[in-house]
Amino acid sequence: MSLPSNTLQGIANALGYLQHYFHKLTEKQNISENNINTTLAALTVQLQQLIQLVANSLPTPISNTPPPPVPSPPVSLPPAPTVRQIRPKLSSPPDFGGEHYNGHAFLNSCSLYIRLAPEQFHDEEERILWALMFFKSDYVAKWSENVFHQEANTGVCPIQTWRDFEQQFRVHFFPVNAEADAINALEDT
Repeated sequence: MSLPSNTLQGIANALGYLQHYFHKLTEKQNISENNINTTLAALTVQLQQLIQLVANSLPTPISNTPPPPVPSPPVSLPPAPTVRQIRPKLSSPPDFGGEHYNGHAFLNSCSLYIRLAPEQFHDEEERILWALMFFKSDYVAKWSENVFHQEANTGVCPIQTWRDFEQQFRVHFFPVNAEADAINALEDT
């Protein structure tokens, strides 16, 4: 069976558009990641400068001064200000429905969150369970349920590390062949 040439041209045009759109999205994502990293680096420098400024503004003790002649009543001083690390407000990744075209973005979102807020996770298992919280519908919910069933049956979680999770996620939720997926999507319409 052969398709009319105008249909093949339409598919080729649509595929070209999808490839162009995917490339643009990837560029935007890279720009956003660079902006976040640049902002984080600038904030880190500013924080270090602030810490240095506070450290330099503390009074230096004078060692050879005589004690005051009359004791003064005790004065309660307010507690010294503490320097705390200021972090940008982080948004959790959106729920993931298993769409292959959205797999990269979801995994990048999770990895970025974990990287910017490592103190929120005590171990690898917490990272994995946190990511599985966003698997709420369709195929992904069944996939995460299968992970829990395997753990219940064997007593050991089949995904031990974040790296294992990333590898399993790529196998199940990244496009195998983006071009073929684009053609199949066009044929389904």
